[in-house]
Amino acid sequence: MLPQLDVKVAKKAILEGFRKTDELLLQESVSGNLCVFVANIGDAKAVLARSSNTNELGSHTETCIPLKAIVLTREHKAIYPQERSRIQKFGVTATPDIHAFELTERENFMILGCDGLWEVFGPSDAVGFVQKLLKEGLPVSVISRRLVKEAVKERRCKDNCTAIVIVFKRG
Repeated sequence: MLPQLDVKVAKKAILEGFRKTDELLLQESVSGNLCVFVANIGDAKAVLARSSNTNELGSHTETCIPLKAIVLTREHKAIYPQERSRIQKFGVTATPDIHAFELTERENFMILGCDGLWEVFGPSDAVGFVQKLLKEGLPVSVISRRLVKEAVKERRCKDNCTAIVIVFKRG
């Protein structure tokens, strides 16, 4: 039997980790550049929606030009040979994959979703779905719910399904 985890100790450790991360990032962020960090453990995925080139700049709500879907994370699933080998060799790990990118005018939004979402949506398909709803002027909270509803009710997702849409505002 596993020992009982002290919830207060766990919460304190997590909060302290966030606080220390904030402090270190603030100390380093003197250049004025905006950098986004994505850390992932497990089978969730982060997908960035980016304009293809500088000639296509403009708000996602002003254009129908398809955005490029860029997968930012690596899924930690044992169905992938490299991941299965890592799991067999080292076991489960608490070390996240970390991806960072500079936020420019080309980045429009990011979709964070669990594996259920990505089992029924391809990255480009999800980006197009969100882009269309943003063009309609819907609030981001509604768009996130619509994305999950589409996955579960229309596309028959049988797994857990969650999604967060983060829009990068400018100006």
